[in-house]
Amino acid sequence: MDRLEGVGRWLATDAPQGTIEDLLAAFCQEIVRRGLPVWRASLGLEVLHPEVSGWQHVWIDESVSFRESARATAATSPSYLNSPTRIVDETARPFRRRLDAPCPDLPLLEELRLSGATDYAMYPLPFLDQTRTAVIAFATQRPDGFDPTALEGLELAARLLGPYLERHVLRRIAIDLLDTYVGPRTGQRIIEGRVDRGAAELIQAAIWFTDLRGFTHLSERAPIPDVLADLNVWFGIVGDVVEAHGGEVLKFIGDAVLAIFPVSAGQTRTDACRNALAAAQDFCRRIDHENDARRPLDPLAFGLALHFGEVAYGNVGAPRRLDFTVIGPAVNRASRLQDLAKRLGHRVLISRAVASEVDQPLTDLGRYDLRDIVHPEQVFTLP
Repeated sequence: MDRLEGVGRWLATDAPQGTIEDLLAAFCQEIVRRGLPVWRASLGLEVLHPEVSGWQHVWIDESVSFRESARATAATSPSYLNSPTRIVDETARPFRRRLDAPCPDLPLLEELRLSGATDYAMYPLPFLDQTRTAVIAFATQRPDGFDPTALEGLELAARLLGPYLERHVLRRIAIDLLDTYVGPRTGQRIIEGRVDRGAAELIQAAIWFTDLRGFTHLSERAPIPDVLADLNVWFGIVGDVVEAHGGEVLKFIGDAVLAIFPVSAGQTRTDACRNALAAAQDFCRRIDHENDARRPLDPLAFGLALHFGEVAYGNVGAPRRLDFTVIGPAVNRASRLQDLAKRLGHRVLISRAVASEVDQPLTDLGRYDLRDIVHPEQVFTLP
């Protein structure tokens, strides 16, 4: 239609592309300037994240608001089940309703009607990936609602905007999946293109190695759903405390966890060691609290080792199946310390490399030989 002539060129050359918020605000202002009677516009975009189902962006009064939906409840929530979004998801067709009468079946539309809206239209966005929600909706306060020409223009506007929105969604999905499966620091390196097999950089880091004691016995006698539930509680506590103290979980290995607290421009060797130790102390408190809460079930028992050293941080693996991890003698020593913790009956063992950097008293347990390690290690624990 004539009033939207040039919108495609505007999107390609002049529209702000930095964020969805900026793009939506500018787009709505542009189509209003061109004569479409839009009072309110909203986007519903499903993402792929373990905790977040999707985003809703709402443009009204020249500003954009943003809300996330929790994955655990999104698909069964009344706000979705009784919404135009569900209707469009199920039919893959546009939805339109004149708001000249109460809308008890669709509470959102009744809310908009009471705010002065007279007409509402929602369109599926033409994403290449049609498996997730991607919709845009428009409302007007014009007394006679959207005429056929306006509806045609809105559908065309949605088609023109769709590819630009999908770019943002796909990038966000890629980043979220990398953050979820390999961690934010590692994910950023992968996004930056560090994917060559064997490519690694030498970094210094405090190394955290822990495992759940008695897991083999538990997995042999307990139902698999119970085992998975215990593992998720265990891993959840590890992840929370490591991230809260500036570390990053690199991998889950059965019931074990490897994490690092790297030295960086803003974090010295001393900072890394102190953060790792603070995380270990916090972890002990969190596990004790969890064990109190889970009685009379078996407690979660663990062994945890902290060491500091230089590691190779990068890609290893097969040509088409890589793992971004840390390797090196320091990692081996941390693993052997964790084995020693089990033999000595201590929950936490700390190497001299870490103990020498912290400013709080530790209990010196003496020197011990570590399996396959040439020199004995001076070992400490929490008092």
